[in-house]
Amino acid sequence: MIETKEGTPVLPHHRLAFDELIQASQKACDALSEADDGLKREVLGHAGNRWSLGVVHALGVAGTLRHADLGRRLDGVSQRMLTRTLRHLERDGLIARHDFQEVPPRVTYSLTDLGRGLLTSMMPLWSWVIDNAPAFRAARRAYDADSR
Repeated sequence: MIETKEGTPVLPHHRLAFDELIQASQKACDALSEADDGLKREVLGHAGNRWSLGVVHALGVAGTLRHADLGRRLDGVSQRMLTRTLRHLERDGLIARHDFQEVPPRVTYSLTDLGRGLLTSMMPLWSWVIDNAPAFRAARRAYDADSR
């Protein structure tokens, strides 16, 4: 059974056996319209994008930041990629942009409630990756050894 809260479908994964979770997940996917499916893919793209996650994490940790401050926190990001990432995150409502209409220009970015939701939702996945890092390394070593 899928529980819902206003605006946020919730799969109670902590109470479901694996097979039940898969069935609930399939029902949720089947219920998506074409537009919802495209939106799901686009928004989930943020969860798999290192720059999007980096921005969300930086804003979650530091609070409101300017473009240059974000760039310094994201090692290796180009100014163009950071600007593009910020625009995508703003478009999807994950961050808010505040232009102070000053000269010289001053613009800040902060997480929205949706952005905070993404950040908190990613924490279990990050914990899972960290907890299973030894198993991932072992699997990679075994794969690499067999590939030779």
